[in-house]
Amino acid sequence: MAPQSIPSVTLSSVDTKPMPVLGLGTAGYPPAPPEAVIKAVLEAIELGYRMFDTASFYQTEEAVGEAISQAISLGLIKSRDEVFLTSKLWCTDNHGDRILPALRKTLQNMKLEYLDQYLIHWPVSLKPDANTFQLKPEDVVPMDIKSVWTAMEECQTLGLTKSIGVSNFSSKKLADILAFAKIPPAINQVEMNPAWQQGKLKEFCQAKGIKIAAFSPLGAAGAFWGTKGVLESEVLNEIAKSKGKSVAQVALRWAYEQGVVVAMKSFNKDRLKQNKEIFDWELSPEESKKIAEIPQSRANRGEFFVFETGPIKSIEELWDGEL
Repeated sequence: MAPQSIPSVTLSSVDTKPMPVLGLGTAGYPPAPPEAVIKAVLEAIELGYRMFDTASFYQTEEAVGEAISQAISLGLIKSRDEVFLTSKLWCTDNHGDRILPALRKTLQNMKLEYLDQYLIHWPVSLKPDANTFQLKPEDVVPMDIKSVWTAMEECQTLGLTKSIGVSNFSSKKLADILAFAKIPPAINQVEMNPAWQQGKLKEFCQAKGIKIAAFSPLGAAGAFWGTKGVLESEVLNEIAKSKGKSVAQVALRWAYEQGVVVAMKSFNKDRLKQNKEIFDWELSPEESKKIAEIPQSRANRGEFFVFETGPIKSIEELWDGEL
């Protein structure tokens, strides 16, 4: 039986192919070994996944690129054009003159001629030689968003990426870009799940034609910053039981019904298969109402960028009050 196909959405960028609404993320701490990433991507392709999310910070770019190359050799896909590939610019390269070289390095790592999407990973600039895992106050420097975004626009104009966007940006920080952008962000990839529903940001992005991509749709319970508020939610467990679905399927279906794109990470083939089985049923209005009432809390707060003597002096300032 052919794998159930995953629906796609159209982004604001003219040259971009439609983006599948469900894809495989490859973030992990510590980073997953290359062979595990390659195996997961190949299995995901066999199951019908066509969107893959990486970042220079994840240290999985080479493995994702190698997996795509192997998938073509094995005949699982005919060409690179059949997949939608996203990578992200790390904070040490969040400087106008470093962005083009950083993207070229990513393309070299992945053995690609272009990305489908290139995102600014965080609205934070670090000194180029900063050790991200041992940040000092002086490592965080003011971000010149205008020069950074102008360089991102150049990346798209040159055809090195088909679309550009951001990650972990608040409504205010998006508005700052929109005030001068020639090419608006196509996407904002943010933490979003039933325990952090992003109501205000979702409304803002919808009004501006920016698509939200949800990371940690299941709460990233195993991560050093994650929450168990999704998988251990009584509300979600009750709904899952009544529908004969898994809690993960209910959370992913909820995200799909919010009209967002979802990047979830699982390197388990059975779970990858289950996570895809969310498109032929729906939540009732009563179930959606119960999910809307789940207590809210942001798990990935980015505290590591906050220093009293740095340019970002509080969590509130980083998120512009969206907490």
